[in-house]
Amino acid sequence: MLDPLNGIDDAQTLAQAIVNTIPEPFLVLDERFGVLAASRSFYETFKVDPAETSGRLLYSLGNGQWDIPALRLLLETIIPEKTSMDGFEVEYDFPNVGRRTMLLNARKVVYETGTSATILLAFMDVTVRRGIERDKETLQLQTDELLRQKQVLLDEMQHRVANSLQIIASILMLKARAVTSEEARGHLQDAHQRVLSVAAVQQHLHAASGIDLIEVSSYLSKLCDSLAVSMVGEGQPIVVEVIADHATIPSSQAVSFGLIVTELLINAIKYAFPKNRSGARVLVTYEVDGDDWKLIVSDNGVGKAEDLGPSTGLGTAIVKALVAQLDAQVEITSSAAGLSTAITHATFVSRMPLAG
Repeated sequence: MLDPLNGIDDAQTLAQAIVNTIPEPFLVLDERFGVLAASRSFYETFKVDPAETSGRLLYSLGNGQWDIPALRLLLETIIPEKTSMDGFEVEYDFPNVGRRTMLLNARKVVYETGTSATILLAFMDVTVRRGIERDKETLQLQTDELLRQKQVLLDEMQHRVANSLQIIASILMLKARAVTSEEARGHLQDAHQRVLSVAAVQQHLHAASGIDLIEVSSYLSKLCDSLAVSMVGEGQPIVVEVIADHATIPSSQAVSFGLIVTELLINAIKYAFPKNRSGARVLVTYEVDGDDWKLIVSDNGVGKAEDLGPSTGLGTAIVKALVAQLDAQVEITSSAAGLSTAITHATFVSRMPLAG
């Protein structure tokens, strides 16, 4: 087989052509770090004269401007020990170019014949990449700080809202105790209870602060438990139970859910059981089917709509307004087995039981 490289001159010509083809700046050094060859990209990138480069020591190029401590470390310490090194990062004010961040890849080539060695040194300019990374890091830090400030303001606002609601509730209770009219006292007590219900919703959502999606089952269970503790007396024990599919809803929707359940639960506890009875129960269910959902509050009480107060009352108006915000429909079913109020977004057959 014929050898196309039948002479030293041919091998050197091919080697130089290969070096010039490499797109990144590239140097071939002898074991004393003299420049044997340099790629065209090296001359173009670093703006150096080939006549002042080839055959000279690397450290003496440009009146010693290439005597870079990091480059000495790579060539004189790392390469003799490891033979090769990839991604050695150097940030330096390179002659005629300016400050650049370079990744250096180096290889030590030891030949089978002779004791001499050659070092191959490639440069990759990552200045723009590192600049983008620093900008992204700075932007991320600024974003994190803005989010932290937002969270601080949100916590402060929630704290102030909670305090304000407690103050309003206390004032309403004081007024209720002071008035002589039973009708006025009843209205003030209802207002007091509704302020407490808003406070309960706010408290439960505050516990999940920073979370855009609220897990329905846990949220409704905690809300109903706290309302039951505050409203159910020992003289008439009422079991409040929650059965809900495992699903999440946006925090904005959770506010409406919480206020609706609070209003209906308050009505059930106050009016569904006018006389003591065993097995008194209020059941809150939530089921979901794709984008459709159904929320039901039912009881096994007297089951008469008139016992829930006048249909034009404040509670009814609150529930209707919240249902409209949720783009849902409300349906009330009353029988001897109790009362059921269903809030439905779309129509499907319910799988959940009722309290009766």
